[in-house]
Amino acid sequence: MSAVTSQITAMRNETAFQQNQQERTTGMKNDSNMFLTLMLKQLENQDPTEPTDNTEWLSQLAQYSSLEQMSQMNTGLANCANYITSMYEDMNLNSEISQTLAMIGKDVTLKIPDENDETKTNTITGTVSEASFEDGTGKIKIGDKYYSIANVVSIREK
Repeated sequence: MSAVTSQITAMRNETAFQQNQQERTTGMKNDSNMFLTLMLKQLENQDPTEPTDNTEWLSQLAQYSSLEQMSQMNTGLANCANYITSMYEDMNLNSEISQTLAMIGKDVTLKIPDENDETKTNTITGTVSEASFEDGTGKIKIGDKYYSIANVVSIREK
């Protein structure tokens, strides 16, 4: 009986520690803490004359271990996805910078939407004299005005 009591005490301590850690980081209980709490309640409320079979406890502990491993794997995959997304965004930004810089000194044609009539566009042709990056997007200078590289329809060598 003392082995069961020490096991219950150890599980209570672990559950309290896990709940404290979880509440500090997210303010919410997770599934593994709920699982441990249910196991503790089962231990507390079992009939002392007919204790639960050891194989059943081992099965439940294996389920708990599996749950913990899946949670850790899920966290790792989420971190990996965030890293890949960040890397992809950096590559896109570098690509846009390279494309914008490559236009300097070249003749370009742009189609700019008409401010008065959305169905019409104005065509502008000229040599790119400068490139800049305002608001996270590439802009090229033709004459004395800056235009977004999104409006470029053709590029020619001089």
